[in-house]
Amino acid sequence: MENFEILACSAAGVEAVTKRELFKLGYGDAPASFGRISFKGTLKDVLRCNVNLRTADRILIKIAQFSALTFDDLFEGVKAVCWKDFMSADQRVVVAAKSVNSKLFAVSAIQSLAKKAIAENLQKAFGLNRLSESGSEMKVEVSLKDDVATVCIDTSGAGLHKRGYRDLVGSAPLKETLAAAIIMLSVWNPDRPFVDLFCGSGTLPIEAAMIGLNMAPSLNRDFAVCNWKFFDKKIFDEVREEALSKICDRELSIAGYDIDKSAVSQAMRHMRRCGLEGKIHFQQRDFKDFSSKKKYGVIISNPPYGERLCSQKEVRELYSSLGKKFEELDTWSMGIITSYYDFERALGKKADKNRKLFNSNLECRFFQYLGPKPQQAKIQE
Repeated sequence: MENFEILACSAAGVEAVTKRELFKLGYGDAPASFGRISFKGTLKDVLRCNVNLRTADRILIKIAQFSALTFDDLFEGVKAVCWKDFMSADQRVVVAAKSVNSKLFAVSAIQSLAKKAIAENLQKAFGLNRLSESGSEMKVEVSLKDDVATVCIDTSGAGLHKRGYRDLVGSAPLKETLAAAIIMLSVWNPDRPFVDLFCGSGTLPIEAAMIGLNMAPSLNRDFAVCNWKFFDKKIFDEVREEALSKICDRELSIAGYDIDKSAVSQAMRHMRRCGLEGKIHFQQRDFKDFSSKKKYGVIISNPPYGERLCSQKEVRELYSSLGKKFEELDTWSMGIITSYYDFERALGKKADKNRKLFNSNLECRFFQYLGPKPQQAKIQE
């Protein structure tokens, strides 16, 4: 089976988590550059990454790289690719482009020229005067950085944050890939209680449950690569069976609370769509009313902030109340993701750790407050 150069793409601040995931999948210490982690693999490896990676945004195959100082350079470089190895004669080609610190910076012109080069290549390869583009879509990415063009084919299709379970979305949703990343950056493990005090549509508790059960995040969706002309469904079946065989059944203590009744209803619907009934407890509850006799639990939440509340006063009052609530939980740890600029002052305590992350294009910080480590391997109830 042919080896490709595979690129796992992840958001800024998440690369280290994606690298750890790849290492656990058996791909060694793959190098990362500008949010892209590169390694060699087959089509089966492409599918394994799409199905199993929790924090990657998408999986690309890199097929060409060349210097592109002029549009002629770009056209000839794209045209030189053996596109018939990847595409059928009726392929519908979509070109995405980006440019950083390069002489060629007009994105629309890069897209148009690259598509023309691909079309001329395919017309010659298949002996056609025109292409019907009546078949399945294939997305090609042409990115220029420092006058070097990199040409990739997208194997994922819809972004990998689209797991398939979240069909109803509340206000200011947290992307599933970012939710998984902050859980994996936290001190939580499946032996410890997990609580989200502002669960919204349930993303954080659901991602935690999938991590706890070792359930691959994208078992229930298809990928762009499934429509490629040389795609072999048997490979996909093998990858799915491998992922299914790794799911473990274990007791978990995971709960999600929200003051909004409709949000809790959404969360319960999404839980059922994942087949996680009995693994997560969702309930309508104000975070101020939360208490627990359990020890060494971990709160991970995406609480309301400036964009979701009417005034700065409301934001500060909410975070101040959250800080007082956390003081009551003397053995617990807490991780909060927020874009609010003055979070630590509002909460009343400096974080033990904080990390810059991006939810889509919104700059956020993940603040961690670390309680004592569990005294025993078995967490006290």
